[in-house]
Amino acid sequence: MAISDQSAPPALAARPARSAGQGVPGIYWALGIVLLFMPAFASDFVLFSIFGWAFILGMIALSLMFLAGYGGMVSLVQMTVAGVAGYMTAILGTSAIDTISVGWPWWLAVPAAIAIAVLFGTLSGALAVRTEGIYTIMITLAIATAFFYFARQNYTVFNGFSGFNQVLPPEFWGINWRDPTAFYYLSLGCAVLAYCLVLYVSRSPFGLALQGVRDNARRMSALGFNVTAHRIAAYAFASLIAAVAGVLLVWQTNSISPGAVSVGPAIDILIIAVVGGLAHPIGPFIGAIIFVLLRTFALDALVAIGLPGERFQLLIGLGFLVIVFWSPDGVLGLWKRWRSGSGRTDPLTGKAREPDDG
Repeated sequence: MAISDQSAPPALAARPARSAGQGVPGIYWALGIVLLFMPAFASDFVLFSIFGWAFILGMIALSLMFLAGYGGMVSLVQMTVAGVAGYMTAILGTSAIDTISVGWPWWLAVPAAIAIAVLFGTLSGALAVRTEGIYTIMITLAIATAFFYFARQNYTVFNGFSGFNQVLPPEFWGINWRDPTAFYYLSLGCAVLAYCLVLYVSRSPFGLALQGVRDNARRMSALGFNVTAHRIAAYAFASLIAAVAGVLLVWQTNSISPGAVSVGPAIDILIIAVVGGLAHPIGPFIGAIIFVLLRTFALDALVAIGLPGERFQLLIGLGFLVIVFWSPDGVLGLWKRWRSGSGRTDPLTGKAREPDDG
């Protein structure tokens, strides 16, 4: 028995079909136009180091949001999956460590790196789905920690503490993808594709079944659904998004080292997802923008008011604490409260909604 086989409620069945783009409010079109023409008025630093980084972190956090928001599984291994993809890109492709890198062309190295990272994430998920709640978090954290120490201590394959540098993006179609404008559009395109893909999957029969498993796994099992298989498949899908982001990350930073897959970055991804909001795929990108802005300008802000610059981490922590304190649902929760309190309409459908709807 499948969810898609059930007849739709009369209220839904009576609705006329909408054409593509119909019902999307103007603010979404305006945001799309601004992002599309951002290189016309933004500096290379903003394009590459702010938005490029935010799109990449947003994609990794999006993979966590998919697992947590639609599957009820909080995973701390998503940054590690991205790190595996980055390491494999450096190992299978080219880098300054030519004694380890095998020098495959990018069109062979990148798909292989993504496939290995997806396999790693799927196997991690196969271990994690046997547990629930805090135990899932602990298992995924243990996997992330184990990979960090393994990468730092292994010099034969991962080059130990130093990692790899000079991992440059390829030049194809006559474009240098290391160029800030080109990389901005590359990361933007991947982020939009990942966002749309998550939206599509969440509304597909698989996504609906996964949400059913999240709400009541026992009932879904009684209906004939393989709960474990759905959860592992969710990890595989989330790992695909994180792996693509990992390739972009190693191209942006030009390097990969154990520090990129340590416990700190893994927790950062969780913070980004929670601060942005786990209720909708746009939340991780909102959280990523906030995170990148704080990480980039917090030090300068402290120095400007006469405080020691090394305390910038404290300012970042306070910023996230304030957001989560006022809204456990993150920035999206604040937006929902403001919209419901001021009579605003839903930003996706253009219609008024109840304050507690999804």
